[in-house]
Amino acid sequence: MPRPETKTELLIAANTRFDKLFALIDAMPKSEQTAAFCFDVDKAGKEAHWKRDKNIRDVLVHLYEWHRLLLNWVAANRSGESKPFLPAPYNWKTYGDMNAGFWKKHQPTPHERSREMLKESHRAVVMLIDTFSDEELFEKKHFSWTGGTTLGSYCVSATSSHYDWAIKKIRAQIKALKEQSQWTSNSTEYLLRSRERK
Repeated sequence: MPRPETKTELLIAANTRFDKLFALIDAMPKSEQTAAFCFDVDKAGKEAHWKRDKNIRDVLVHLYEWHRLLLNWVAANRSGESKPFLPAPYNWKTYGDMNAGFWKKHQPTPHERSREMLKESHRAVVMLIDTFSDEELFEKKHFSWTGGTTLGSYCVSATSSHYDWAIKKIRAQIKALKEQSQWTSNSTEYLLRSRERK
């Protein structure tokens, strides 16, 4: 799907990918939804998030916190408070530390609560996007506080693009769980056959 360039495309992409994310998670047994990630981190990718996130809850709260960044940033600037997207002391070179802080903050958050939080923040972001026109979302420099990037670009990053990132990670977990299950099944079958031969 091409990157959204209108409000309609943005809303469709955000909702479609969000639904796809939860369809993937909901298709997993409850025990797998809360299980620790078992994919090979070194093979998955070099980005820090592959080592940072340990389970699906960690992914969901990460998405939630980035929704909060977007919502707070827009609300502040709309009310006349000049505020950057990333809160101090973070910038685009150090935001990995901010993400690690989000991870640490949410270690006590239960899996079910992380689902509720993300669903609530997604609804809030969709409602926010709907308050803007195509021009406000996709016209460069429409708002001084978005710098050289459009507001729509920030919204895409916090929704559909970020959901794609989460889907990729959860698919890696599903694949690893299937491989683990096949290995366990094959090992059990081998042991049973060995016993039958004796």
